Amino acid sequence: MFDGKFRVHVEKYVRPVGVTLTRTKITPDHLTVVGLLFSVAAAVAIGAGYLRVGLLLVIAAALPDLLDGALAKASNVSSQRGAFFDSTVDRVTDAFMLGGVAWYLGDTRGGTAAVLPFAVMAVSSLISYQRAKAESLGIQAKGGLMERAERIVILCVGLLFDSGLYWVMWAMLVLVSITAVQRFVKIWRQAAVAPSTAERLDARRSRRASRRAAFADRRARLGSRRRDA
Repeated sequence: MFDGKFRVHVEKYVRPVGVTLTRTKITPDHLTVVGLLFSVAAAVAIGAGYLRVGLLLVIAAALPDLLDGALAKASNVSSQRGAFFDSTVDRVTDAFMLGGVAWYLGDTRGGTAAVLPFAVMAVSSLISYQRAKAESLGIQAKGGLMERAERIVILCVGLLFDSGLYWVMWAMLVLVSITAVQRFVKIWRQAAVAPSTAERLDARRSRRASRRAAFADRRARLGSRRRDA
């Protein structure tokens, strides 16, 4: 949701930062690794019960992830390898942070509560898989109620309240489940017209357009000959 509505505005403000970073020896991959290290620190802080410190570290982990794309574009080094690395680290980062939440809930509410963040992580991974698989098939799969940016925001809200984190995890589980269903329906509807079928339809439309253009050209030539006669 944020990705579709606010990405353009966010990129507008982070682009100058990316240009500034090109003057240093920092690369987008360096920023990705920094974000990963912050996420590990956040997981430890959350698991130890220092939720406010964990909140600050989660925000610190999100900032490099926000800037690495701006730096890649500004330095003209965007690549498939970089995109793959960034996406993989995002999944690892999510696992660390939700693992920290599971550790904290296990200490404060028992082992059953610790399963909740892992359920959130499982459904979130399903959402990521749906997008990856759909895009490999040539189907657009972005969107939904709870993409990664929304999950980070909700987690930050939960870290503000010691007793509320458990219920925020429940709310997140419900919302990511709704998102998984939304994406499934979206992809299912698009897949009703398979890419090969879509290609045939496009080719058929192209042939029809060519025939109409050829017919119009013949009529124009015939009209020109009559005028000359």
